[in-house]
Amino acid sequence: MSYFRTAILLAAMTALFMGIGFLLGGQTGMVIALVVAGGMNLWAYWNSDKAVLRMYGAREVDPRSAPELYDMVRKLAVNAGLPMPKVYIMENPQPNAFATGRNPENAAVAVTTGLMNMVSKDELAGVIAHELAHIRHHDTLLMTITATIAGAISMLANFAMFTGGGRNNDNGGVGMIGGLALMILGPLAAGLVQMAISRTREYEADKGGAEISRQPLSLATALQKISGAAHQIPNMAAERNPASAHLFIVNPLSGARMDNLFSTHPNVENRVARLVEMSRTMGGVPARDTEPMPAGPWSSGPAPTSRGPWG
Repeated sequence: MSYFRTAILLAAMTALFMGIGFLLGGQTGMVIALVVAGGMNLWAYWNSDKAVLRMYGAREVDPRSAPELYDMVRKLAVNAGLPMPKVYIMENPQPNAFATGRNPENAAVAVTTGLMNMVSKDELAGVIAHELAHIRHHDTLLMTITATIAGAISMLANFAMFTGGGRNNDNGGVGMIGGLALMILGPLAAGLVQMAISRTREYEADKGGAEISRQPLSLATALQKISGAAHQIPNMAAERNPASAHLFIVNPLSGARMDNLFSTHPNVENRVARLVEMSRTMGGVPARDTEPMPAGPWSSGPAPTSRGPWG
């Protein structure tokens, strides 16, 4: 089913790309856009995950460079019934995380240093479990390809403003008004596609993450902490690439440029309420590990003892 959804998404984004090409250059522009979109879809399938990781300056870690974090991901991956994904750390003060990869065998989980410095060990486990749920649901291919193509559509639509919207093309030209329409409607349409695939997906990943970590309340408190800090601490890489915002567990954008107008993430309060209810049905208890996470391979000091059921 996930591959069917991906095919539908690619078809929709390609059609949008071709529509913009038609407005810019008539039938010739549409053909060029089709060729470019085909090449981009092929490239995105194989390389979009690497491009996103480079975009955020993520560095891969292993059992020697980050033993505690790596071991946490390994144990949670076993709980989830998944192959061990690659593990990345992003030097970013904003607490956040995302997963990427075209399938569970070629997946990666990336967390920011801000996240590790803010949350407890059980909370970090909840966040990582959420990302592993995305991998298990095969969401990551859909998410990463959307980020790549939506970004390209936004750039193409903005380019229309500088070309006058195809003033001399063979469909009669749309002039400056067409250029303005492209600049506004292109990113808007791409954003609506993102929004349509993201909200239900986040609820399902919260549910799956709670089942994997077995501590829904830890994930709930992590979401509250991340959401509270995300609006206070800017993520400049995300601000430069808003089409990738839907990858993260919580919207990384400040909203200063109205990037939150069509938010791809459900309301955090609603997500927390669902997790609290899930905890009641699971017979959960409040998170026990309340100390911040930084005492590990990413900072000095003795590593805290794991008390979560994932460890």
